[in-house]
Amino acid sequence: MNRLVIALCSVLLIFGCAPEKKEPEKLIDPVAEWFDPGLAPFYHGVASGDPLADQVIIWTRVTPETVSDSIAVVWEVSEASDFTSITRTDSLYTTPGRDYTVKVDVGGLQPGKNYYYRFYALGKVSAAGRTKTTPVTSLDSLKFAVVSCSNWEWGYFNAYDKIADREDLDAVVHLGDYIYEYGRGGYGDTTIRKNLPPHEIISLSDYRTRHSQYRLDAGLRRMSQRHPLIAIWDDHEVANNVYSAGAQNHQPDQEGDFEKRKAAAVQAYYEWLPIREGGHHYRSFSFGPLADLIMLDERLEGRTRPVDSITSPEYLADRSMLGVDQLNWLETSLTSSTATWKVLGNQVMFADVELSGVYPNMPRNLDSWDGYPVEKKKLKDFILDNKLKDLIFLTGDTHASWAIEVATDVKKTYRPTSSTGAFALELGTTSVSSANDNEYHSTDTVKMMEAALLKMNPHIKYLNARDHGYLLLSLYPDRMQGEWYYLETLRQPESNEYLGKKVTARKGSVQLK
Repeated sequence: MNRLVIALCSVLLIFGCAPEKKEPEKLIDPVAEWFDPGLAPFYHGVASGDPLADQVIIWTRVTPETVSDSIAVVWEVSEASDFTSITRTDSLYTTPGRDYTVKVDVGGLQPGKNYYYRFYALGKVSAAGRTKTTPVTSLDSLKFAVVSCSNWEWGYFNAYDKIADREDLDAVVHLGDYIYEYGRGGYGDTTIRKNLPPHEIISLSDYRTRHSQYRLDAGLRRMSQRHPLIAIWDDHEVANNVYSAGAQNHQPDQEGDFEKRKAAAVQAYYEWLPIREGGHHYRSFSFGPLADLIMLDERLEGRTRPVDSITSPEYLADRSMLGVDQLNWLETSLTSSTATWKVLGNQVMFADVELSGVYPNMPRNLDSWDGYPVEKKKLKDFILDNKLKDLIFLTGDTHASWAIEVATDVKKTYRPTSSTGAFALELGTTSVSSANDNEYHSTDTVKMMEAALLKMNPHIKYLNARDHGYLLLSLYPDRMQGEWYYLETLRQPESNEYLGKKVTARKGSVQLK
């Protein structure tokens, strides 16, 4: 009898008491309204970055229809655009723990060569990306597209789209403000397109969503697919005017612990960008004998709190932009470089800029190197003492185009006609889409402001605070060239571009022509 009862219970457990099979949980993606169904599950495209002579990062994101603990991904790298032969291939898994992003540091490559790559997942194949390793031998030229400050709500990333069309680039250098943290309408024009999530981003989920939305811009997707990216963050990847221990746009009483917010922002950044992880974000790239590209972290590594006024007692204190370790690393990088050109990827302006005639209450930009005069002088003195030549600062952040002869002392020793007293060059790139001065003032007013700044600052040879676009930096053994390309509109996802300005300087000279 007992055996019969047991048997009957077993049958009931198998057939009557067995749990119902659960349907897979559908993945609710907050940016799904922007998906192109034809790209599934690789809605965000592919990307590459941090190229070395024998390595490069390749990236994608796999977006499943249902929640998955892990997704198998196969990747391939080939020298042939049709993948008739495979140079490297392997497989891995992505998980929700890294927001289903995929990042592979592909090694065993040859220097100075184009490679093609793609991914397989969930029965589909991604678009094929193109990347390029760095050279080790002499080159006739190098070309970098230099960009900064892309804001979703201020317009389409048409500068990226035009960069994607170029066939002459070795890399894209992004100087920061790759995303913006503000809530919907907090800093933008919501008649063009609207931020997701709608509130200011604070949590890991928030930062992931904002990165995801930005990468759905068609121009960004195309540029990422066609050129390797070398990127450094500025402040808006975390919050406005961020420094190592806080930010102007962070209120602990309302938004919680800053360190948690910073950690969330950094994690999402590394998940969503094709950037090598581990160690410091400052790093350098060698392009053979022609150039060394030195990327600085002027925000999170060592920056101390900025002051509010040049009259502050702390203004002339020994505060830091870079931190001791990074400053030492920079000095070593500069003195050990044997390359013709030393190029510094620099988020905020290094040259002295007098603003009093236009902004009476702000004679100096205290968020730039002008706000850290003691450390700035240390770096100036180091460059002069070591007789470093052919140094180019590349700068973003200001939403304006600049061509500057960086002077030791503009008022005392600099001579505008001969460039005597200058020791380096600084080229600033305008914004991809973030608001320029003409978003707030008439074009005529902005032109008057530009003229006033140029008159007060004779070492500034070109200034445009009106137009959006990018800088094309071309390096040759005997000269450098900067060209600013601008877009006719950002209000629609297509636009013509035009050349706005070109400057040149000879090797061994700091005179811009």
